[in-house]
Amino acid sequence: MLLELGRLVGAGLATAGLAGAGAGIGNIFGSLITAVSRNPQHEILLTKIAVLGFALTEAIALFCLMMAFLILFGE
Repeated sequence: MLLELGRLVGAGLATAGLAGAGAGIGNIFGSLITAVSRNPQHEILLTKIAVLGFALTEAIALFCLMMAFLILFGE
């Protein structure tokens, strides 16, 4: 019983990183909109950088989700 409680709490804490990743992705694309509106001639370069930032931030979110699943379903 106590072991199951620990697993559920651990998985919940591991998924808390998903909220940070969501905020990070919103920040990336919000900054992209601001940067393109201020400097439209650099749109292609800024978009490439934003996509890279999105991919790295999403990778962190996937790692958090993977850890939660490993905690829940790993033996």
